[in-house]
Amino acid sequence: MAPPAPPRPPQLGPLLARCRLARGWSQERTAAELCAAAGVPTLSRHEVSRWERQRRVPGGFWLGWLAAVLDVPLVVLAEAAASARRAGRTQPGGPGRGAVAAARPTGRTGPGRAGGVPAGPRVAVERG
Repeated sequence: MAPPAPPRPPQLGPLLARCRLARGWSQERTAAELCAAAGVPTLSRHEVSRWERQRRVPGGFWLGWLAAVLDVPLVVLAEAAASARRAGRTQPGGPGRGAVAAARPTGRTGPGRAGGVPAGPRVAVERG
């Protein structure tokens, strides 16, 4: 007889939503609390919504602040985020993280991309 499978971590999106709603906070209030705690004014309620719908997974920076603001152990959030990333149904990212759009064409070059050469202005070259 096989040993029982270890319990799966909770899904990150529903966990975040439950913690937020337990405090009676809107997504907008949650974003404001995160911005105030982290000192970063760029997080919006739209990003909180993306996290809750599991369209994106917050990175380590935001996971730490989510744990602090929502009073949830960081290890719980980190395990749920790792599980979501392994499932591959979400995009890593968030404001300031350079999130990759799902529909980005492949083969493009630029800073941080394969090829590494930033795309500059196109210049017409006359051939003689």
